Amino acid sequence: MRMQSTPSFGGAPVAPPGTFAAEQYQNLRLSVERLQQSRGVRVVAITSPGTNDGKTLTSINLAAALARGPGARVLLVDADLRRPSVASQLGVREDGAGLATALGDGTGSLRDVARPVDGVQGLSVVPAGAASGDVHELLRSPRFEPLLADARTAYDFVVMDTPPLMPVCDAAVLARFVDGLLVVVAAHETTRKQLGDALSLLDESKTLGLVLNGDSRGRASQYNAYYKH
Repeated sequence: MRMQSTPSFGGAPVAPPGTFAAEQYQNLRLSVERLQQSRGVRVVAITSPGTNDGKTLTSINLAAALARGPGARVLLVDADLRRPSVASQLGVREDGAGLATALGDGTGSLRDVARPVDGVQGLSVVPAGAASGDVHELLRSPRFEPLLADARTAYDFVVMDTPPLMPVCDAAVLARFVDGLLVVVAAHETTRKQLGDALSLLDESKTLGLVLNGDSRGRASQYNAYYKH
């Protein structure tokens, strides 16, 4: 897929409709919707080579953009159990329940721990929850696949914010449960070596494309892109 460019911005985590940032996330939404139509992609994980590349901002705004579709139901899952931030950035209530508890208690579904997001109709978020023990083993739980299978029936799209690839291997572990991954690259910061090392950890068939975050070269340059066939 085309490498999307998404400018960084301050203020609220969800880009206001009509802004240039929101338009770029709408472009990313269109790419994901095409992948759903052509390849049945419904569960998308977002990751990055390193920290501070903008993966969580991208996850939030892609999920919000997808939820703006007519009658769309979208679930945003914070699967970064080591450094969760999705719920706090969206101002969603946290009570310790979330992905970790759904994986660990052996009962229930992601719908049971999902929270609606104020101001974004059709979007719900699953906080990371309180993880105990070995996070890596928790993410390898056999519960993960049936939890996502249930979510597929209840939502049009599931977007998962996952940890960066280089510090830990969590995203590579989660790759087997999802339809594909988008890799967020920080403009002028992520090196070719860092990107190459990160991509080497993923199954090429699961890598949907790259998202260039924080490009400041001007609006026209946002449409220059790489392609993933």
